[in-house]
Amino acid sequence: MKSETGDKLLGRQRLRERVEGWRSGGERIVLANGNFDLLHVGHVRYLRAAKELGGKLVVAINSDESVRTLKGTGRPIMPAEERAEIVAALADVDAVVVFPELDVRALIREIRPDIHAKGTDYTEESVPERGVVAECGGRVAIVGDAKDHSTSEIIRSRLGPRRP
Repeated sequence: MKSETGDKLLGRQRLRERVEGWRSGGERIVLANGNFDLLHVGHVRYLRAAKELGGKLVVAINSDESVRTLKGTGRPIMPAEERAEIVAALADVDAVVVFPELDVRALIREIRPDIHAKGTDYTEESVPERGVVAECGGRVAIVGDAKDHSTSEIIRSRLGPRRP
C-alpha cells in the first residue's frame, strides 16, 4: 500500500494526468517551484501561501544536475528524491515532480497552471516564466514572507564553507 507521500510523488506523464483530473473536477491548479535543498521556514511559508491561493498545489523541484548548474559545486546537499519526499510530506502540497530543466517553462506549458506562485525574491515583472504563464492563460502571484531565509545563507552562516 502506497503512503500518502508516495501518492504525491509523480513523473511528468502521471502529473499531467492528475492535473487533468483535478481540472475536470473544477479545481484550480497552482504551481510553485524551487530547489528546496535543506527545507527551512521560508520554504514552508512560501508553500503555505501558495496553497492559500486556492486549489491544488503542485511543487516542481529542480533535479540534482540543474541545482548544481544554478548553485555550483557542492549543491544540492540532499538528492532530488529526498528533497521531493520531504516536500511531499507537507500537508499543503498536493503533488511533487522533479524537473531537469533550469526553469519551469516546459512544465508550465505541459500543465498550464492557473497560478504560478513565486517567492518574494521576485516581483511579477522579474519572474522569468511570466510570459509563458500568460501565454497559457495563467497569472503570476508573489507569495510568502520576506526573503529572510535561504539555504545558501544557512550553509554560510551555520555550517561554514563547503568543500567540493
